[in-house]
Amino acid sequence: MIAKTFGGLSAPYYFRHFLFGMIFPVGMFLIGSNDGTPSIPTDKYLFFALSTLLYPYSRFVYESIIDFILGNNTFVVNAFFMLITKAVTIMLCWLLAIFIAPVGLAYLFYHHSKAGDREQQE
Repeated sequence: MIAKTFGGLSAPYYFRHFLFGMIFPVGMFLIGSNDGTPSIPTDKYLFFALSTLLYPYSRFVYESIIDFILGNNTFVVNAFFMLITKAVTIMLCWLLAIFIAPVGLAYLFYHHSKAGDREQQE
């Protein structure tokens, strides 16, 4: 079950989005530390860790929905606008990862269970 859910994303995809997800806890730690002493309450570290670990699955859900809506269309927009939009979506996916990621994990479990069933039938 764990391999079908948490192992459902490719390693390069997970690692890439994990690094993007690290931007927020590192940034908050740097902003929240005075003279090297963190002023962030320790209970927030659990939220930071969970959001960062679940962010790739949250982003997977977001990208799947956007791919479904946009299809193969390409939009030409201002680069600054695109960067701001990208930063906002990354932040929202990270902040809401605890709520969005279970949808992605459930889909990955379903998808890999179906793929396993097909392989067993052949």
